This record gives sequence, C-alpha cells and structure tokens, in this order.
Amino acid sequence: MSPLSAARAALRVYAVGAAVILAQLLRRCRGGFAEPVLAPQPDRVAVVTGGTDGIGYATARHLARLGMRVIIAGNNAGKAQEAVRQIQEETLNDKVEFLYCDLASLKSIRQFVQMFKKKEIPLHVLVNNAGVMMVPQRRTRDGFEEHFGVNYLGHFLLTNLLLDTMKESGSPGCCARVLTVSSATHYIAELDMEDLQGSRSYSPHGAYAQSKLALVLFTYHLQRLLAAQGSPVTANVVDPGVVNTDFYQHVFWGMRLFKKLFSWWFFKTPDEGAWTSIYAAVTPDLEGIGGRYLYNEKETKSLAVTYDLDLQRELWARSCQMTGITDVTQDTFSG
Repeated sequence: MSPLSAARAALRVYAVGAAVILAQLLRRCRGGFAEPVLAPQPDRVAVVTGGTDGIGYATARHLARLGMRVIIAGNNAGKAQEAVRQIQEETLNDKVEFLYCDLASLKSIRQFVQMFKKKEIPLHVLVNNAGVMMVPQRRTRDGFEEHFGVNYLGHFLLTNLLLDTMKESGSPGCCARVLTVSSATHYIAELDMEDLQGSRSYSPHGAYAQSKLALVLFTYHLQRLLAAQGSPVTANVVDPGVVNTDFYQHVFWGMRLFKKLFSWWFFKTPDEGAWTSIYAAVTPDLEGIGGRYLYNEKETKSLAVTYDLDLQRELWARSCQMTGITDVTQDTFSG
C-alpha cells in the first residue's frame, strides 16, 4: 500500500475514534453510563474469549457475579489463572475456569472445542470478544493476516464448532446467544474480497477495520441461518465504544499520549465498555431477537453494506473454505 493510502486509512480510523470519544464525553457530562440492572443467571454457562483483561475480563467477572458458570478462553495460561482467581474471590463464584484457546491457530480452536465438549455441559452464551488491533503485518500459524485470522476467522470457526452444543442448550423462550464484539471502525472499513489477507497492500488500520466489518457481516448471516433452521440460538453484534484498556500499543504515539492524559474523562472504563455485551447476554428484552447491532445497550444501524445479503453469503462461503467446514447456506435456504 502506498504511504498516501496508508495515511488515508489511518486518518479515517482516528476520525471515527475522535467522533466516538466526543460522544462519550458529552454523555458523561450529561450523567454518564448507567450499569444495566439484570437478573441472576444461575445454571447458565458462558464462554468468553479474551477474558483475561480489559473488556473481556469485565464481561467474565460480571457474568460470574450474576451466577453463571464462566469459561475464559485465552492463550496466556498464567494471566488467565490469575484472572480466574481474582474473579472467584470478588464474586464468590467458584464456577469460573480457564481453557486454552489460541485464536491464531485453527488447530488450537478445534482442541478447545474438544476440551469443552468433554465437560458435557451446556453453553448458553458465547462472547466473541478477543482480538488484536493495528499490529504490524504478520501471519497466524495458518498463514492468515493476523487481524483477519484472529479477530474474525478464529471466531468464525469457534462459533460454528460450538453451534451444535448451543442449539441443544437453547429452548423456545430461552435461546442461547452468540455475541460478537465489533467496533465503530467498521463504518469506514472496506472489504476486499480479492485480497482479504492484505497481500497486495497492507495497512494495519485498514486491516483492523476490515476484520470488524467482517464480524458484522458474519453475525447477520449467522442469524439468518439460525432463523431459517428454527434454532433456539440468536446472534447479535455489540460495539463497546472507545475503552481504556491495554489495547493501544500499536496506535499513533499522539493517540497513546492523549489516552494517558485524558482517558479518565474521554474513554469508557472496561466495565462501561463491557455493559453492552453483558446486557446482550442476559436481558429479557432481546429474547429470541438476533441480527442486531447494539451500542450503549440500544439497537443502532451498522454500515449499509453489512445488510448486503450477497456479500454476507460470499464472505461466509469463503470463510468456510478457509477453515475447512461445510457451508450449509444453500441447503438451509433451499429447503
């Protein structure tokens, strides 16, 4: 990618971020972000990817506080065990555990699913939260561009491999739920179906935004499949906003400085960033409802192209090929 094109992609991402943090500041001046009031969730099971820190940790902790059995999926065993200990101590819920899952490895994802299924427990909530942001150009173990491979393709495979368990766990009036964390950067993203891996041109900002756009398209197509199959599972997208986490190592130095000086006022806390995920996981208001883009616990419109059914189908088919799973789209909609 030319320096001009790379700069353009970066400016678009930072412009979106600036708009979001300005909106967050205005809301904070008008009273801030209210924690959703939710009923206890005993006897329900959740898997949270990236639950060792940041938004994922806050999500796992709150779900545990509601009484759920929570399984943290991550690739850092030491950090995960400490997260489990802290959550258990704080929530007095000993049903919190860790299973290793490296989203940069399709083999590791399959091994995680095997380990989870050996437990012979249900799965009511899957929170696809983990990810990387604006990293230098590098590849996953399977050769995929890292943003596309970790943020999107890893969660695509994980979700599909867990769907049978979720279908068995859900029931009419009490659906299992898939929640996928996207970002406002999807609004300025472009999905290059001819170069999903950024082989011809690479921008870390563009690659990150593309992965977040892919997650929205994936969720909408998944919801269409689930609805057509009559499955007791729903799929929604959540947007956490701009959150004060350790996710900014690779952003522009000026952004890092701004975060260090002003995050306490402009950025959401990890708890505030997790509230939409937590709300979507358990609120009765979304029972049986899927295919929604949720921001600050409310439905909002995503980028217009995300509603393109042909693009949804094309990305899904390509993702099935990349991960080696069967594409059931044609059989589902022709039946």
